[in-house]
Amino acid sequence: MKERMHIAHFTNTYKPNVNGVVRSVSSFRDAFTRMGHNVFIFAQEARDYEDTEPFVFRYPAVKIPTVDYSAVLPVSHSINSVLPVLKLDVIHSNHPTLLGDVAATKAKDLGLPLVFTFHTRYDMYSHYVPFSQAFVKSVITRSVARYLRLCNHIVTPTESIRQMLLDVGVRGPVTAVPTGIDLRPYQQADGQAIREKYGWGQDKVLVSIGRMAPEKNWTTLLDAMAQVCEQRHDVRLVLIGSGPQANELEEYAAKLGIGDKVQFTGLVPMDAVPAHLKAADMFVFASISETQGLVTMEAMSAGLPVVAVDATGTSDEVTDGEQGLLTENDSDALAQAILKVLDDPALYARLKDGATRKAQSFDIMAKARQMLDVYAQAIEDKKANRTIEVDKA
Repeated sequence: MKERMHIAHFTNTYKPNVNGVVRSVSSFRDAFTRMGHNVFIFAQEARDYEDTEPFVFRYPAVKIPTVDYSAVLPVSHSINSVLPVLKLDVIHSNHPTLLGDVAATKAKDLGLPLVFTFHTRYDMYSHYVPFSQAFVKSVITRSVARYLRLCNHIVTPTESIRQMLLDVGVRGPVTAVPTGIDLRPYQQADGQAIREKYGWGQDKVLVSIGRMAPEKNWTTLLDAMAQVCEQRHDVRLVLIGSGPQANELEEYAAKLGIGDKVQFTGLVPMDAVPAHLKAADMFVFASISETQGLVTMEAMSAGLPVVAVDATGTSDEVTDGEQGLLTENDSDALAQAILKVLDDPALYARLKDGATRKAQSFDIMAKARQMLDVYAQAIEDKKANRTIEVDKA
């Protein structure tokens, strides 16, 4: 492998957005840079935001308020002229559409290997399209399968998602490389300043992070919180993130009678997330659409025990009874698990210690070395003209 690789990441979402894909791309970029490699990011335009890192190229984009995202317009003559000059070794795509299509086209034109990270359970997002869900899921499946066939290597954030792809007929190099975490900000964060800022006092603070959207299963978490508040009056829930369901969820919390116990912070800058987690007492999570429990990993890196719905992504990182408690997708079960941990100091301390110890395995530098091995294999597969095959779509 070359001492200094030139790596291009194409992503439909990047800073200032805060989500799992942004965290992944940013974390790997930082790690590769520390190792001496050059990373070039190709992403959506971000108005009123100035990049502080080098080698970020922006495509024009149109803001879509209803989904709280920008739609990338994947055309830029200036970027087209820059790409051949960068002497790239590999192109890494993070989406199967828009800039993902650009990544595939440029990889073909420049004779470069195409690596794709399967970040998202795309079938879980079909409700955003106002047609028959069965039809939409079928179209999504065929579209993703078409894209996979263009790739030389697929990366999944967890082993369970890797196995899911193999089970549906994906054949070829598929490697699980979880996004790692730079543990230093979580170990050094000062949570007390955040508690004082928000006036949390001595309350037990439950925190959750994610996009405010149906696939994150927030209503189940709020229903559970309502039950917790019936038993204890010293507990509050803090939800970090924004999205199209934010107002609806605030109204739902008020309807449940817990509006004063649930705080919606909106978006929090990525560099402020460690302190917000450190300020809390427990991480709670009900999402059933994760490919990797990245926010759960971040919470454990801040030393928080976890109570969460047992689902892909989360269950890859949390062992029930060791770093937290995993429950059925049921508000009653979730509430009982939260209360069990809050009411048992010995259990709380054991889970907190387990989370802190497990976090040591999340180190981003080890994950970055694994990803470099993927790139090396993809380069060899490209030379041999080997691509991904999909049997069942």
